[in-house]
Amino acid sequence: MLDALRKGAGTWVAKLFIALLIFSFAIWGVTDFLQGFGQNTAAKVGDTEVTMIEFDRTYRQDLNRLTQQFGRPLSREEGAALGIPQQALGRLIAEAALNNTAQDLQLGISDQRLSSLIQADPAFHGFNGRYDRSRLEQVLRANGYQEDEFVIQRRRIAERNQLAEGIAGSLAAPVSYLEALSAYQFEARSADYILVTSGTIGDIEDPAENVLRTYFEENKSDFRAPEFREIKYLALTPDTLARPEDVVEEDARTEYEDRASVYSQPERRKVRQMSFPSKEAAETAAAELAGGKTFEELMSDRNLADNDVTLGVMAKADFLDETLGDAAFALEEGASTGAVEGRFSTVILNVPEILPEGTRPFEEVKDEIIRDLATEQAEREILDLLDEIEDARAGGALLDEVGERFSLPVMTAEAFDQNGRSVDGEEVELPDAEGLVAGTFESDVGIENDVLQSGDQGYLWYEVDKVIPERDRTLDEARTEVVAAWRADELTRRLDEMASELLAKLDMGTSLGSLAEEVGLEIRNAQDLLRNAPSGDFGAEAMSEVFSGPVGTNAVTASADGTGRLVFTVSQASVPDFNAASPEANALNEQLSRQMRDSLVGQFITDQENKAGVEINQAGVAQVIGLTQN
Repeated sequence: MLDALRKGAGTWVAKLFIALLIFSFAIWGVTDFLQGFGQNTAAKVGDTEVTMIEFDRTYRQDLNRLTQQFGRPLSREEGAALGIPQQALGRLIAEAALNNTAQDLQLGISDQRLSSLIQADPAFHGFNGRYDRSRLEQVLRANGYQEDEFVIQRRRIAERNQLAEGIAGSLAAPVSYLEALSAYQFEARSADYILVTSGTIGDIEDPAENVLRTYFEENKSDFRAPEFREIKYLALTPDTLARPEDVVEEDARTEYEDRASVYSQPERRKVRQMSFPSKEAAETAAAELAGGKTFEELMSDRNLADNDVTLGVMAKADFLDETLGDAAFALEEGASTGAVEGRFSTVILNVPEILPEGTRPFEEVKDEIIRDLATEQAEREILDLLDEIEDARAGGALLDEVGERFSLPVMTAEAFDQNGRSVDGEEVELPDAEGLVAGTFESDVGIENDVLQSGDQGYLWYEVDKVIPERDRTLDEARTEVVAAWRADELTRRLDEMASELLAKLDMGTSLGSLAEEVGLEIRNAQDLLRNAPSGDFGAEAMSEVFSGPVGTNAVTASADGTGRLVFTVSQASVPDFNAASPEANALNEQLSRQMRDSLVGQFITDQENKAGVEINQAGVAQVIGLTQN
């Protein structure tokens, strides 16, 4: 809503003060003073102050906006890491620089014009689309503004708009600039090429032992065994806390009676359905059934298999078409209906089997009920036990002591690396707790870690039990990986070597067709290649090479997927005629003109800041954002 409050008269200029005038402290090029400030001043540009209230409000609104985008609250440290304080204060200082200049130039706006601007702002319109004073009061209250304060702010925005409009309001990109950039962006090229792949190279043989050993020694760091860690953990979940042995049979029987509807099943029937294209065809088949034919014989006559007609075992409520349900449940076992007009077609139904209604006996579901009751009780106890365990940990109790005190098992896990994999490369079975692996490697032996959420209703405490440091592996330990890496590197070397040889021959005048024939490859053609639009075998790197010289340029580059090499010749280039009235040209004009205006106003602001001087109350700013100043 701050954007709405700061929106101007609908021109591009107002956007500058909301999104575009973001400067880092580093570019102001002035000394930050720590003295000479009142406690309510965050910064000064010349004689114009940025109040601490303005900075606090702007900073928190920016932080809240990002909080909504991330979907979770951001801490002060995270906000500082994202540069939110610098951006907020930078925007306010830029505005102050313009305010200072506007005051020096004695710019102003009449009360009548200011009132019109405020009333024209859609943020203050009611459901009827007209200005609503109660809506104004609501918006101001929600954003922490007093009305007098907002009017002053709105007047300053109008004055800044006048200044910015005067500096760059009518600035437009020259047509020649648009034409040159359009030619650069939309030039299309074609290339003839051959694609050298691993298939062209052939099989890569295993290296000799001395070659492999030399390669291993030169690249030993690539094959180091990573650091592994072992942990022990205590999980407080409904499953670990549940005590089925404490549930008495009487409670289980009571629960069984309360769930009677869950354990009872209505009558069900195995149903087969044969559909017909018309009512007449269905009635003809029904007459055949009445004449003694079986349902199976009807299926055979129509080349239908059992899975073509079987609907499955169904209760009456399972039928989407009540007419068909009524017809199926009116049959005796083994009987068939006549022609039944359903919602979508006319059918004949057959019921080969009837399963009577019944109730699962208590003994059959007893263990299931006991587990459910024990789990429900555990869920009720978890939060109370969570507080008790946290109190014990705060009192210095080790994990083993906590487990013994609360009768909860302390478990161990196989050593794992930062990817959660074991020494053998297999995924280690770990508790379901987000952040466990990362937290393990951020912690150390003897360090108490924060409790983690485990599943939907559980909690997990863990300790690093052992650290197995990373080390160099021997060739025998890493042989499989070393051989694979050598073969991959050797393939890359041979691809580059062959492609370079082909390029050299191409540059010496050998035709691409002759080269293709020499290596048994076909000539391919890529058309309509654009500078910033990878296409087919041509990735971003290849596009840079395609546009690196004039038509006739020869080059070698990696294919888009990186597995092959392209040896190509630029065969054609074309630039479309420039049409200043086209939608593309209009969009480009708007973009470039806006960038030029923004750049010009930005340079003006920087110049005014340098001339007037910028002073920042670093201690006060640090206090507002809740970070200790170093």
